[in-house]
Amino acid sequence: MNAKLSGQLDLNSLRDATRARTLIESLDFQCRDTARDANVACAIIGTPRFTETEAISAARSGGPAAGLLNAWNKHDANLTGKMHGNYALAVVDARSHSVFLAADRFSVQTLCYRIEGSTISFSDRADCVAGRGDDIDPQALFDYLYFHMIPAPRTVFRNVKRLPGAHALLMNTDGVKEIRHWPLNFDEHHRQPFENARNTFRQLIRDSVTEEIEGHSHVGAFLSGGTDSSTVAGMLGQITGNPTQAYSIGFEAEGYDEMEYARIAARHFGCKHHEYYVTPADLVASMPAVARYHDQPFGNSSALPAYYCAKMAQSDGCTKMLAGDGGDELFGGNSRYATQRFFEFYHSVPTGMRRLIEPMCGDDSILRKIPGLRQATGYVRHSRIPMPDRMMSFNLIMHLDPAKVLTPAFLSRVDLAEPLAHMRKTWGECSAPSLINRMLAYDWRYTLADSDLPKVRGATAMAGVSVGYPLLSDRLTDFSMSLPPEWKLRRFKLRWFFKEALRGFLPDEIITKKKKGFGLPFGVWAARDAGLKQLAGESLYGLAGRGIIREDFARKLIPDYLPEHPGYYGEMVWILTMLEQWLRLYAPKYSLSAE
Repeated sequence: MNAKLSGQLDLNSLRDATRARTLIESLDFQCRDTARDANVACAIIGTPRFTETEAISAARSGGPAAGLLNAWNKHDANLTGKMHGNYALAVVDARSHSVFLAADRFSVQTLCYRIEGSTISFSDRADCVAGRGDDIDPQALFDYLYFHMIPAPRTVFRNVKRLPGAHALLMNTDGVKEIRHWPLNFDEHHRQPFENARNTFRQLIRDSVTEEIEGHSHVGAFLSGGTDSSTVAGMLGQITGNPTQAYSIGFEAEGYDEMEYARIAARHFGCKHHEYYVTPADLVASMPAVARYHDQPFGNSSALPAYYCAKMAQSDGCTKMLAGDGGDELFGGNSRYATQRFFEFYHSVPTGMRRLIEPMCGDDSILRKIPGLRQATGYVRHSRIPMPDRMMSFNLIMHLDPAKVLTPAFLSRVDLAEPLAHMRKTWGECSAPSLINRMLAYDWRYTLADSDLPKVRGATAMAGVSVGYPLLSDRLTDFSMSLPPEWKLRRFKLRWFFKEALRGFLPDEIITKKKKGFGLPFGVWAARDAGLKQLAGESLYGLAGRGIIREDFARKLIPDYLPEHPGYYGEMVWILTMLEQWLRLYAPKYSLSAE
């Protein structure tokens, strides 16, 4: 795959003035947006916006890299405080003998790197980072099976790291330092009249959509029928004064299709609505290609329907798609927020009473055999698990038991506790008092930066169009962080402020519906479609042959387990199939016995 931004250099070459000048003049970032002067070379991808007049002027006349060069010469490693928007950037400075890499708040644009001695290699794709020893990391494979993606900073390649969102890397003669350039500061005490907040919110959405379509004459919008995509599609039509080109995916499977809600939104806003119903044959044809497009194993099953959406838009002449990602994670729209609040109520029970209750809720308690009381004891047991551990209480690979799924050889090479340690560290980065804000900040890492955004970014890039996320603009994010926590989750009502602020703009049916998004009925189809069974079966046996999963598990998963619970076991079939399809391109000879 082609990288948009790459580079490699030896820091020692910056210590000699003559060598440094030659390097600055000749450094190839494989990037179309670069700028340099006698001492500094820089490159940037994305759509950055600068806050200072001189940098803004430089960017207008010479492009974003010229603005970056201006900001670096004034602020060096503090320049990210003078920037907004989405970006990944690299700066090489001969004066300070340094290399500086940075990614935006949510890793809309990504940057990976590898350090060997004094040499640093970097790229927006992990598979394009130069260097020796880019072998597969078994721990990363386990992280993939645990999260269904590989959270930053680890990548599937040993010793290749990915910058987390809102982070930068500074490498100089003093060493290597990772910097969080955007702190997670929620203002939980700010109060404002609802009417003022509503008006500000609507204007911010309008401004964000306007910024995203700048320079594009043919822009389409994903439309799932949920509040986020409907808001973006509706606002796009109001701004342009033309019917929005809206694209929706349907599934002929009970409980999965929500095309009717997309049609409601399309009629309400006068969109030109384009529909496509994904079939099992589409999955057979496209799963290998989608898996291999990503720079490391990626298991978000919505990537495939998103690709078909973007493919429709590209064939209609769209050069950019607007996605609604971010609304749930900024304003409290995921059902787990209400679920965890329910479990947190237990901690308001007086300590003395809890001490009486808890001994009666153990595994061997007779109460667990009594209908009704079994659920009550389960509530107590689950509530006692601290956050964030509680959110992974029913993690798929752990619930199935790694010893029954994975080979002893694979298990001997991984730390089963590492993903949970990663989660605890991420949870601890946010010190907000309220549960809802801490969960939002947690999801900005795992749900947005490492899963949903790579899904849409990969799907649109594969189809040949760019993508924008208006609901993730910096100004909307800052606005969301200033809202009272109870405006995001009012008792158990999700995204209260978002829905109330858009009441009258969105159809009532959209406001009251439960959002599914482009959820894929893979398990249902794989249990009955011969082509999918064959693709999945071959993939499972491929992983067994590599020594990753147990042969007996691979043999039973599709014919025995999958028909019993297609949704549950289908998820495991999907992530294993996508893993094997990725390995066939990037590491065809990989096996544990070959390590």
